Amino acid sequence: MSQELLRGLPSVDRLLHHTKSAPLLARFNRDYVTQQCRQVLDELRQAIRAGGAVDARELDDGAILDRLARRLAGQPAGGFQRVVNATGTVLHTNLGRAPLAEAAIDALVTAARYPTNLEYDLNEGERGRRESHVERLLVGLTGAEAATVVNNNAAAVLLALNTMASGREVIVSRGELIEIGGAFRIPEIMARSGAVLREVGTTNRTHPDDYAQAIGAATALLLKVHTSNYRIVGFSSEVPLPELVAIGRQHGLPVMEDLGSGALIDLGRYGVPKEPLVGERVALGADVVTFSGDKVLGGPQAGLLVGRKAWIDRIAKNPLHRAVRCDKLTLAALEATLALYQQSPDVVSEIPALRAFTRPLRELEAMAARLLPALERALGPGFSVALESSTSQIGSGALPTEEIPTWAVAVRHDRDSADAVAARFRAARPPIIGRINDDRFLLDLRTVFDPDDLIPRW
Repeated sequence: MSQELLRGLPSVDRLLHHTKSAPLLARFNRDYVTQQCRQVLDELRQAIRAGGAVDARELDDGAILDRLARRLAGQPAGGFQRVVNATGTVLHTNLGRAPLAEAAIDALVTAARYPTNLEYDLNEGERGRRESHVERLLVGLTGAEAATVVNNNAAAVLLALNTMASGREVIVSRGELIEIGGAFRIPEIMARSGAVLREVGTTNRTHPDDYAQAIGAATALLLKVHTSNYRIVGFSSEVPLPELVAIGRQHGLPVMEDLGSGALIDLGRYGVPKEPLVGERVALGADVVTFSGDKVLGGPQAGLLVGRKAWIDRIAKNPLHRAVRCDKLTLAALEATLALYQQSPDVVSEIPALRAFTRPLRELEAMAARLLPALERALGPGFSVALESSTSQIGSGALPTEEIPTWAVAVRHDRDSADAVAARFRAARPPIIGRINDDRFLLDLRTVFDPDDLIPRW
C-alpha cells in the first residue's frame, strides 16, 4: 500500500503546470515555489514511509497544491518580526535593545528611500566625511574636542586600542577585565587589537600605586572599564578617573575609558539610578571615551568615540575604521536621536527608552485599569489575571543591581503551568514576551505603552 501511494505522488513539474499553480506563480518567485513544492512532496513521502495515516485524497494534485498554497501563505517574509516586550527589561538585548524615537524612525526611512548627503559637503560641492553629521552634535553634547562613530561599542574599543596601543602595553585593573553578553571579553578584544594586556591590582582592590609601578617603556595607554554588568561590594576599591588621569599626565600617557552604556543626561532627577555621564568623564580628563548608541542613549546600535582631537583624528584615519563604520541608516537615526538631546524641550518624553525608565507608577496603574477587563475577556475560561507590584530593570548590562518599581499583570491558568501560559502568549501575533516568576507568568507594564498590545491575537 505504501509503495502504491509513493508511486502515485505527482512530479514537481506536473504540479507546476496545474491550473491551481498559476496564482501561486504570479505571486511568488518560480524558484521559491518549486523549492516549497519539493518540500511538501518530501513531507508526504516521509509520512507515507513512517506508516502515518495518509489518505489517498491528500495525494490528489489539487489537494497537494492546496497544501502548498497554505504553506506559502503561512511563510513569514523574513526571520525578523515584531514582538511585544512585556519582560520589564527596558533595554532587552535579545529583543533589540532601545526602540527608536519617531524622529529617528523618520530619518531612517528618508535615508532608506532617497539619496542622501552621506559623504557629500553641500556647501563646498565636494566629498565630505560621513561622521561629520553626528560629530558636531556629539561635540556639543559632551564637551569633547572631536568624535567619531563605528558600528558598536565593541568595535569602538577594538579600534581605539589598535590605534593607541598596537604592539605595546595597556594597563588595566584586574577587577575591570569584564565579560559582557555575547562573549565580549576585554582581554580577548585587547589581543585582537594587537595591544598587550598588563593587568594590575587584585579582583576586588586596585590602588594608584599599582598603575604607577607597572608603567614602563612599553606602556602606551591606561585603560579604565566601567563594570556596567556587575558590582563588587564589600572590601573593594578602584582608582577614580581623576587619579588615573593624573597618573597618565605625570608619565605622558593617554587615558581611555570604556563606559559601555554611557548617558548624555542625568536620569537621577527622574528617580532613576544614575549612569556615568559622558560629558563628566570628558571633563575629568579622559583622552578617549567610548560608549554605546543603543543602550541608555536610546538610539540605534553604534559605538561612539569622543575625546581629544589628536586621538580621535588618528582613530578615524585607522584603516580598520572603514571595516567597522556605520551605514547611512544608522547615521541618520543616530543624528536624529542626538538632535533630540540638543533641541527637544522634553527629550525624556520623545525617546522611548528614557520614557520607559521614567514612567510614573500612576501611569501604569491607569493602563492596568483599562487592560485587565479586556484581557480577561480575551483569554476566556480557565484564565485569571491580577495586578501585582514588581520591579523592572534597565537591561543590557546597565545598573545590574538597581531596580525600578513597576506594576505587572500576573496571568494564571487553572491547569496549565506558567511555562505553558508563556508559550501560548509567544504564539500570539505579534508574539507577547513576558517573564516567569514564582510559577507566575508576568506581563510588566513598564515596557508596554499601548495596553492593546497585551491582548493576544491567535
